[in-house]
Amino acid sequence: MKLEFMILLLLAATGDAHNVTRILASHPSLSTFNQYLTTTHLADEINRRDTITVCAVDNAAMAALLSHHFPLPTLTNILSLHIFADYFGSNKLHQITKGSTTTSSLFQATGEAAGTSGYVNITDLKGGKVGFTPVDADAADQPMATFVKSIYELPYNISVIQISSILTSPEAEAPAAAPSDFNLISLLARQGCKSFSDLLTAQRSAADAFAASVDSGLTVFCPSDGAVKSFAPSYKNLTAAGKASLLLYHGAPEYNSLGMLRSGGGLVSTLATEGKRKFDFTVRSDGDEVKVETEVVTATIKGTLIDRDPVAVYKIDRVLLPTELFKTAPAEAREEADAPGPAGDDDVTADENSSSGGWRVASGGGIVALSTFAVVFGVLLVY
Repeated sequence: MKLEFMILLLLAATGDAHNVTRILASHPSLSTFNQYLTTTHLADEINRRDTITVCAVDNAAMAALLSHHFPLPTLTNILSLHIFADYFGSNKLHQITKGSTTTSSLFQATGEAAGTSGYVNITDLKGGKVGFTPVDADAADQPMATFVKSIYELPYNISVIQISSILTSPEAEAPAAAPSDFNLISLLARQGCKSFSDLLTAQRSAADAFAASVDSGLTVFCPSDGAVKSFAPSYKNLTAAGKASLLLYHGAPEYNSLGMLRSGGGLVSTLATEGKRKFDFTVRSDGDEVKVETEVVTATIKGTLIDRDPVAVYKIDRVLLPTELFKTAPAEAREEADAPGPAGDDDVTADENSSSGGWRVASGGGIVALSTFAVVFGVLLVY
């Protein structure tokens, strides 16, 4: 019996966790919302994510939205506001700490949302009600949407709930750029990674390599402006080839969602990888955080600039230092790594990657992380 149970557990770990289209199919009153999740390809995005909340609205609410005749890219942005990158089941909604919280939506992960756009406030109201309001919404023009009922819950994987009305905001309704208009340098500059985008602009070969990988799949780990600023003196001492390699080291030529990085991990090859020069690093989970480790420095993902297949861009709190260019970090950087990290993305300071001291050339290696499959398979062997 134990063996049969573990086989079922293995299948659950390696199979598709959920299918939002099938979940909503048994609710005719939500059929239009379900239809447009497919039309906008948001259903695929929901199904591939490990932790997600979908706020569905009934056919009447969708009819009111469709009466505005928004183009499909704009509809995609609006509906993306209804999908949270976190799990909120009925119990969690009614037990929100301090009565209110803010969560990020898939609109925030598209790269179209500027500033606080794409975030939604969730408030546990009096009388057992729960309210939802986009952070940048005009309260005078949009009544607060409220929790109606739970449709489906699989803790802490997916929650599908019904809310009373559409969530939208001026930013979500703004004309959306066509996919062919995507410009990585521009995205980095306006989403808090201007210093890194400036370095790419100055190193045309590196910028071209990033751009060439967009269509086939690209994951970028962008150091915050503070991290780049403190590393600038050491960056200036690199040769032109070294600068290009360092920049390329912050890109992986494949798409990785945050869930994929959290559950998969292990060694990651980069755009700088060539021949015997590995230029790889290790990704691993540390509780709710995702760490990027070289043998010189460890960085933490602090935010998502865009997560829309085939491109994902994450902000990290330190410049990644490959062992092919650097052997050890200076004393100041090591002391900082031992100190408590910044509380949040906005708290990143110019002390990151302190550049005092010398750098030495060396070769590197990596640590291979265990996958979910390997862990479960190991348990199977015990039985």
